[in-house]
Amino acid sequence: MTVSSAKLYLIPNLIGDTPIDSVLPASLSTLVSQISYFIVEDLRNSRRFLKKLNKDIVIDSLKFYELNQHTNLEEIYDYLDVCSKGMDIGLISEAGLPCIADPGNVIVRMAHEKGIKVVPIAGPSSIFMALMSSGLNGQNFAFNGYINIEPKLRIRQLKLLENKSLREGQSQIFMDTPYRNNKLFNDLLLNLNPDTYLCIASNISCENEFILTKKIAEWKKINIDLDKKPCIFII
Repeated sequence: MTVSSAKLYLIPNLIGDTPIDSVLPASLSTLVSQISYFIVEDLRNSRRFLKKLNKDIVIDSLKFYELNQHTNLEEIYDYLDVCSKGMDIGLISEAGLPCIADPGNVIVRMAHEKGIKVVPIAGPSSIFMALMSSGLNGQNFAFNGYINIEPKLRIRQLKLLENKSLREGQSQIFMDTPYRNNKLFNDLLLNLNPDTYLCIASNISCENEFILTKKIAEWKKINIDLDKKPCIFII
């Protein structure tokens, strides 16, 4: 039973400099123009995104609540109060789908607890777009988030993921901060089995999109620079 007719909309964001009509539903422009309250990961990014979705939106008339690593969890409990007054609210990630590699899940859980209807909107996800393009197992997979940055722990984690992939036939998906991509790539080449398949998916949905799956032995013959490019890695 819902507390009101209001809804929490999970609004997908772009994951690069991509034409909106190529990755987002046409109905999204109309939807956001009917919402006055938004919970966002990055305020500047979200204001720019909404204006790109609908140039007629009056940004200064909207109310934004921030939810990111700097947000005090005690602050978020009031974020959904507008729904008790019949007002819809939107949740926007900095990139891609809300709640996927994103802190928004705490808001969605609160919505369920409060009886607020949650409405997911289709949109791009670099994680799933990489997996579907990889040729690797899409029926059994795990997203492991950011790989460990401490060198010894990082190598140990990569080997554990490789072993799990081989043992269970499970695709292992992970990522790193863009400026560490080349270091991660080098660690993969030095520490994984030559016959292990690796997919690298970079700048997904953008004009310079790059997606390629090769065995480690074959990757060693390829000269590639991944520095400061958003990437998804899958083994």
